[in-house]
Order: sequence, then structure tokens, then C-alpha cells
Amino acid sequence: MTTVTSPIAGRAIGLSAVPDPVFSGAMVGPGTAVDPLREPSVAVAPVDGVVVSLHPHAYVVVDSEGHGVLTHLGIDTVQLNGEGFELLVNKGDSVVRGQEMVRWNPVAVEEAGKSPICPIVALEATADSLSNVVEGDTGTGSVNVGDTLFDWQ
Repeated sequence: MTTVTSPIAGRAIGLSAVPDPVFSGAMVGPGTAVDPLREPSVAVAPVDGVVVSLHPHAYVVVDSEGHGVLTHLGIDTVQLNGEGFELLVNKGDSVVRGQEMVRWNPVAVEEAGKSPICPIVALEATADSLSNVVEGDTGTGSVNVGDTLFDWQ
């Protein structure tokens, strides 16, 4: 089983609350989303593994079980052409959970007219393969970097 932890601090809101139909409809895959704290921060690796895809606004880490986890920093942030994002790793790097991946500022994303909400998605997974998904409907929904977001069977 793969435990996926939060790459950012903020409030878990669930995929259905993401302002993008591709993510909210789980077309990319099941998972959850985090509305980040509005401060400059660093997104970290949600699992141990290899960086198989890396863009300023998004990255995928595949673990030893072949589970690929997408972290997408904001919605439509690809349109920012990397401005405001600083890559701290390279594609092909082996990373450990909690390792710094991308430096970014959710406030700057909002100022650019984009949503800073971050989907964290289990790629090529089925909804029933995830358990203990944190969606913010229980308690405050507050998550810290490294808190468990979901388990992937």
C-alpha cells in the first residue's frame, strides 16, 4: 500500500471542489485537493520515488509499487509559463517523501487570476483503490505538509 502525504499546507477540500471539470470529475484520477495557505512556500514530494514528469506548475512521482502521484500547483497555472515557480529537482531524480520539489507563491497565482487550489491525484487508479481520503468534510480540513491525504491499495 502507498500512503500519499500532503505536498503543501492548507485546507483539504476534495476533488469535487476543484474549479476545473477535468479534476473535479476525477477524469485524471481519484484523489483530493488542498487549498493552500496564502504565503510563499515549497511543495514537497508526496511519496518516495522517481520524478517522471516535471513542469513548473506540476509534477509526478512514481513510487516503487508503480503508483504515480500527480501534484498540480493551482488551476490553469500552465498559462503562467513557469513564472513564479522555481524547480528544485530534475526529471529522473529519485526523491524521498517530504523532499522539496517546487518553490511557489499561491498569492502570486491568485494575483495572476488563477486558482491556487492544488489537486493531488492517484494516476491510473480506481476510486475504490483509495481509502482514508481527506476531503475536508470532517473537522477543519486543515492539513500540514506531510499529513496523510489518502492510502492507495
